[in-house]
Amino acid sequence: MPFTRPAKRRILYLGDPNPGQTSSYRVSALSRLDQDVTVFDLTAYSAGSRILQKLRMRLPMGPLVAKINRDLLTAVRAGKPDVVFFDKPTHFTRTTIENIKSTGALTVNYNQDSPFGLRNDGCWFQYYRVFRLFDLHCLFRESDVARYRGWGLNYIKTMFSFEPAVQFPPPESWGDDNRTRQVSYIGSPLEERPQFLMELAEKKEVPVVIAGPRWQDFLSEDRYARYVSHGYLANGEYRENIWRSKINLGFVSHLNEDDIGHKCIEIAACGQFLMAVRTRGHEECFDEDREAVFFSSVEECADKARFYLSRPDLRDAIGRRAGERAVASGYDNDTQLARILNRLDGKADTGS
Repeated sequence: MPFTRPAKRRILYLGDPNPGQTSSYRVSALSRLDQDVTVFDLTAYSAGSRILQKLRMRLPMGPLVAKINRDLLTAVRAGKPDVVFFDKPTHFTRTTIENIKSTGALTVNYNQDSPFGLRNDGCWFQYYRVFRLFDLHCLFRESDVARYRGWGLNYIKTMFSFEPAVQFPPPESWGDDNRTRQVSYIGSPLEERPQFLMELAEKKEVPVVIAGPRWQDFLSEDRYARYVSHGYLANGEYRENIWRSKINLGFVSHLNEDDIGHKCIEIAACGQFLMAVRTRGHEECFDEDREAVFFSSVEECADKARFYLSRPDLRDAIGRRAGERAVASGYDNDTQLARILNRLDGKADTGS
């Protein structure tokens, strides 16, 4: 999707710059857009023990929180950014944000999670106190669009997006001989997914294989050994396991009020066959049975998995069209971040 290149700015980006983190992908995309980006590394302010981390997340106070606010203001005064880009701002005070705005810098609230959903992550105490102060809110779900519009706040509807330097199709010679994973789920054991996948594997006898973190906490030792091939996957290893999957399953977080699954966009960008839970958001992103296949139940998922496992020709064609759609419709980081920066200039939006 063609987009208007945004004006060059000095951007101070607050996030996690470590490899494999979506924050690092956005920093790379901003650099490709010719922005002058400096990273303020939030991971440098992590509390030591897991108990302290949980306490600090739920009650953002104390010396670490005071230090992160103080250091941010120091960085703003030194770098004189045009934009301060907050990635999930859960520890910043009203005084800090007001002082930043007093310098003339614009503030962007970019938050892929849902502070107002049902998941109750427990980290939003400080966010609730300051979120109305930001100059622009980047929203990912229709439920938030209704909220922020009702509050009269400036927003742009964006989407979970893919990183083109990491998520891309395999060589043209790639085929089923290279695919060793049958019906594959790569991700975390959120919400209904453990029960869904076990029913799919054991009651419906679909050849399921799983990769992702924390599955040992949700599956018995025997089930873990039988179904889980890898732990957390990132970067090239993540992409290559998507490539090696005949069917890639995709879900959404209902408690997070998600309209689409982030991994669904990444699977499509890799040019591979996506079978995702049916949602209005997925149906808007992809033409059903042409660019992706959808299901509404375990039974429908099982029936379609059996059918498509025997039809590599259809899987290859659907996966190829999904990849083309992801690029043509601008589901990539560069396009989405360009839209956000252009909105700061008041330029007409080209759509999500």
